[in-house]
Amino acid sequence: MKISALLLIATCLAAPAAARTIMVAPGGDAQVALQTALIDAAPGDTVRLAAGRYVLADGLSLDVAGVTVRGAGPGRTILDFTGQKGEGEGLLITSGNVVIRDLAVENAKGNGIKSKGSDGISFVNLRVEWTGGPKASNGAYGLYPVSSKHVLIDNVFVRGASDAGIYVGQSQQIIVRNSRAEGNVAGIEIENSYDADVHHNVATGNAGGLLVFDLPDLPQQGGHTIRLFKNRIIANNHPNFAAPGNIVASVPSGTGVMIMANRDIHVFDNDISDNAGNAVMIVSYQSKFTDRNYNPLARAISVHGNRYAGNGTRPGFPGGAEIAAAMGGALPPVMWDGVIGYASPSGGERAADGGVMIGDGPAFTLNLGMQGVPTSAARPAPLVLATPLLPMPPRIVLPAAQEARAAR
Repeated sequence: MKISALLLIATCLAAPAAARTIMVAPGGDAQVALQTALIDAAPGDTVRLAAGRYVLADGLSLDVAGVTVRGAGPGRTILDFTGQKGEGEGLLITSGNVVIRDLAVENAKGNGIKSKGSDGISFVNLRVEWTGGPKASNGAYGLYPVSSKHVLIDNVFVRGASDAGIYVGQSQQIIVRNSRAEGNVAGIEIENSYDADVHHNVATGNAGGLLVFDLPDLPQQGGHTIRLFKNRIIANNHPNFAAPGNIVASVPSGTGVMIMANRDIHVFDNDISDNAGNAVMIVSYQSKFTDRNYNPLARAISVHGNRYAGNGTRPGFPGGAEIAAAMGGALPPVMWDGVIGYASPSGGERAADGGVMIGDGPAFTLNLGMQGVPTSAARPAPLVLATPLLPMPPRIVLPAAQEARAAR
């Protein structure tokens, strides 16, 4: 009997505590109540936010793994940071296996929702918005997973970000789907990241629709293996309102898709229409750089099977109007800057290690040749359509448990 009792006690101590639902309601103590719930939550718990407006004076943070934060819907549970005192995120997540879903974040002073160093982070059925309209003083990013792995962004709406509405940086194994980015500088941006599928999204009313960038002097670079497909990229003609000096401040208004300094990028089966500039722009990184490990060239790029209409009538990049006039009044759907070499900071010249494979037409090259040559030196010429195209990488598959939690 004593042995059985001891075994029972030992079993109880070893067993994990049952998952809890921690309820939080709006009200005068919402800041303390919500942050306390995020601190007290244990792996497996759900922090459940009742419907209502949560008026918050400071950012929130979560560093416990395996937690779900769930509201009553992005039109019903609203985290209102209009009176936020600090300049940080609305919500910062530094743990893994986390789901944030069914709520809205409004008017964060910094980024809307950020994850850093998370393995398994899911953003589902969210709205992030700056309700005062597009301004350089708005937060930079709506959703901002960085240095993360197994990233899922599903059914998200972002408006008003002064950099990118949906931004994934220095991350791996990424899916962005079923989302809408509207009225941001960049709609959706994948930067310095590996292995991403971006599909069934709408980017409209931004300065630039979908961007795939790679930049120097970052811990992770050499962005590669990204597929953009079955997206609607429509009328991204908003004036660029990024703060001066920001890299996206150089994105011309009217850009549909822009690929810069990446490799193994596939743009296919998208509807790209009514963007005043380039439907698809493929370019090198043009600024000077000192990072010896950085490759500024776009290479191994495949563009095919997209549908184009009404693009290229008012290009905003330097010399664009003259190029459009020379081509009959509008730019062809696909433009490559024609940069195939660069001067390495470690000495000598290097060339592209993969071609630009354009299956859509008509397309043209600016024939700039070397990285850093200004567009004023362009010698536009038609591009011969390429066959065969680059091999398609496999689709991104996230862990089954992560997809199952996101579907609940």
